[in-house]
Amino acid sequence: MKRKPGRQFFANPGPTNIPDSVLLAVAHYSVDFNDPAFIEIYDQAVAGLKRMLRTEADVFLYTASGHGAWEATLSNLFSPGERLLMLETGYFSEGWSAMARKHGLTVQTVGADWRRGVDFPAVAAALREDREHAVKAVCCVHNETATGVVLPLEEIRGILDDTGHPALLLADTISSLGSMDFRMDEWGIDAVVGGSQKGLMLPTGFSFTGVSAKGLQANAQARLPRHYFDWQQMTERRHRSFMGTVPTTLFYGLHESVRLLEEEGLDRVFARHARLGEAVRRAVRAWSGNDGPQLFCTDPGRVSNSVSAVLMPEGHDAEAIRRTALDRYNVSLGGGLGRLGGTVFRIGHLGDLNEPMVLGTLAAVEMSLRVNNVPHAAGGVDAAMEWLAAA
Repeated sequence: MKRKPGRQFFANPGPTNIPDSVLLAVAHYSVDFNDPAFIEIYDQAVAGLKRMLRTEADVFLYTASGHGAWEATLSNLFSPGERLLMLETGYFSEGWSAMARKHGLTVQTVGADWRRGVDFPAVAAALREDREHAVKAVCCVHNETATGVVLPLEEIRGILDDTGHPALLLADTISSLGSMDFRMDEWGIDAVVGGSQKGLMLPTGFSFTGVSAKGLQANAQARLPRHYFDWQQMTERRHRSFMGTVPTTLFYGLHESVRLLEEEGLDRVFARHARLGEAVRRAVRAWSGNDGPQLFCTDPGRVSNSVSAVLMPEGHDAEAIRRTALDRYNVSLGGGLGRLGGTVFRIGHLGDLNEPMVLGTLAAVEMSLRVNNVPHAAGGVDAAMEWLAAA
C-alpha cells in the first residue's frame, strides 16, 4: 500500500488510537508469564482494570475480542434452554442474541427503535409478566457502537429491583469503559463484558468478564459446555484467567494505559469525552440543514460520548463519504453495520483523542460531503469550534 503523507486521523469507534507510551510498553520483550516480575505487573494491571470497572468483583480474562468474552459469559452462566431477556439496541444486541441461540438458549427480545433504544415500561412489563421467573438474565448493551445510543444501566437495575425479579443483569461495556462513567458494583451489574481495543487504548487481543457473587453462584449451577472459557478451571491457575499462554505484552500495555487514564483522572477523562462528543454532535446538527445528514440517535438523553452515527440523506451513500475521507484526506471513519450498511457512517470520538484531532476529522467529513454533492448546510466545523472554544 502506498504511503500517504502525514499521520492518518483515525476516527473509527474501535479499534482506537493507541498512545505512543502504550505502544512502547506493548513492545516489551517476551517473558515467562509465571516470572515473579511479570506477576507483579499482571496483578497491578488487573487491579487497575477493576478500578476502571469500579468493582471489587472477580474478573476473568481471555485471549479474544469482545465476542469471545460474550461467549465465555453465556457458557459460564447458563444451562441449555434457559431464557434471556435481550434489550434491543442495534447490531450488537442482535449479535449477542444470535450467539445465545446457537448455544441452545431461548432469547426473548424487548424490541426498540434503533434510533432511541428500548422503552423502560416495556422492560418492566416483560419482567412483571414473567411470574415463573423463567428469565434468568436481562442483557443490555450499555453503549451501542453501531447506533451511538446509550442505555442508562442504573435505571434497568431499578426496574429489576422494583419488580422483584431475581434475574441476573448482564452488560456490554465494550465501547463505554474508559470513555463514559461505568459503575459495576454501584449499579448492581452481575456480569460485565469488556475489551481492550477501545477506551482502554490497547491493541485488540484480550477481553474480560467481571462477575458478581450472584453471578458466581449461577456459574456453579450452569451446564452449558465450555473448556477454554471455563471460569472454574481458570480459578485454579495463578492468574485466575487464561486457559493457555498469557498475552504478556498486552499487560505491560494495560499497566501503562491505566496509568495514563488515572493520571488524567477518570472524571476529567469522562468530561473530555463529553466535550468532544458534543462538538461532533453540534457539527452534525449544523450539517443537517438543507435536508443534510442527521444524528442517528434522536434522544438527546441517550446520545453516546464515544461514537456518533450519522444518517445520510435518502439516495446518498455513506460508503462514498468514507472512501473520499480516506482516499483524499487520510481520515478513517467507521461504516454502518448490519441493516445500517450504506446509510450510516460513524465518527468515533473515544480513547486517545483531543480537540485538533476531532476538528481535523470534522473538516474532512465536511469536505467529503461537498465533494460528493451531498445536501447539507455549511458551518459544521465552525459550530464545533465555537463549542470547544467556550467549553
